[in-house]
Amino acid sequence: MDYAKDVLVNTEWVAENLGQPGLRLIEVDEDILLYDTGHIRGAVKVDWQQDFWHPVERDFIGPDEVAALLGRLGIGPEDQIVLYGDKSNWWAAYAYWFLSYSGVKNPLKLMNGGRQKWVAEGRELTTDETPVQAGEYPALTRDESLRAFRDEVKAHLESVKAGQGALVDVRSPDEFSGKVTHMANYPQEGVLRGGHIPGARSIPWARATNEDGTFKSADELSALYAGEGVTPDKDVIAYCRIAERSSHSWFVLRELLGYPSVRNYDGSWTEWGNAVGMPIEKSYQEA
Repeated sequence: MDYAKDVLVNTEWVAENLGQPGLRLIEVDEDILLYDTGHIRGAVKVDWQQDFWHPVERDFIGPDEVAALLGRLGIGPEDQIVLYGDKSNWWAAYAYWFLSYSGVKNPLKLMNGGRQKWVAEGRELTTDETPVQAGEYPALTRDESLRAFRDEVKAHLESVKAGQGALVDVRSPDEFSGKVTHMANYPQEGVLRGGHIPGARSIPWARATNEDGTFKSADELSALYAGEGVTPDKDVIAYCRIAERSSHSWFVLRELLGYPSVRNYDGSWTEWGNAVGMPIEKSYQEA
C-alpha cells in the first residue's frame, strides 16, 4: 500500500535539489532558536507564534496576512514549498495544516524525518542568511473544511455515538487519562481540568513515526487508526492541547492515508478543558 498523496520528499532529494529554481524550503521548529544555530542552505524561517498567530485575539492571522507573509518570504504561487523542522516534523506539519487551511495552493511537501534526520546523516547546515527577494502573493481564501471549532466538536459527539464520526486524541496517555494536563517535561499550565472529550480514541501522534523521525509505512498507519475504529468512512476530528500535535495526525490521516474528511480542532484541550458546559471523561483516579 502506497501513501495516498505525493506529499513527502526524503533528505537525499532535498540535498540533490538545493538551489533549483522554484524550490523553497521553510524551517518551522518548536525551538524557534534552532534555525539561527544552523539551517539547510536556502531555507527561510517561520516563527509559528509570531508569524501565524494573531497578535491580540486567540486566533490565526487572516488570509491577507498569510499572503503578505509569503510575499515577504519571497515565495510565489507556483513555487514548490518543502517544510521541515524539529520533533519529527511536529511543527512543520502544523505549518502544512495552517497553510492548507489558509488556502495556499502551492505544492506543499514535508521533508520526511525533518531536521533530526538531516542532522543525523551529517548533512550540511549553515548560519548564512538566506537572501530573499520579496514580492506580492495572490489573495487567499480559507478552506474552512479543514478546521473544527468548539461548538462543531460538541455537535460532533452525536455523530461519534452513532458510529458515523470519530474523535482522535493525539496527546500522551497520561494527558488522555487526566493524570496531567501537558506532556512530560513541560509546564503543567493553561487548563483547569484534565481528561478527554467523550468518545475520543487515544492515538498519540508519535505512534505514527519511526525512531529516525520518518513516517511509518502506509500499511502500518492504516492498521494503527483502523485498529481504534478510526476509518476512512467516518468524519474525523483530531485534537491535542493547542492543535500542533494534532496537525501531525491530521497530515497522516488526510494526506498520507487519504481520509476524505479530517478536521483539526484548533482550540483543543486548552479550550475544551476550560470551557463552561463542555463534557469531559477522565480515567485517572488519584490514590
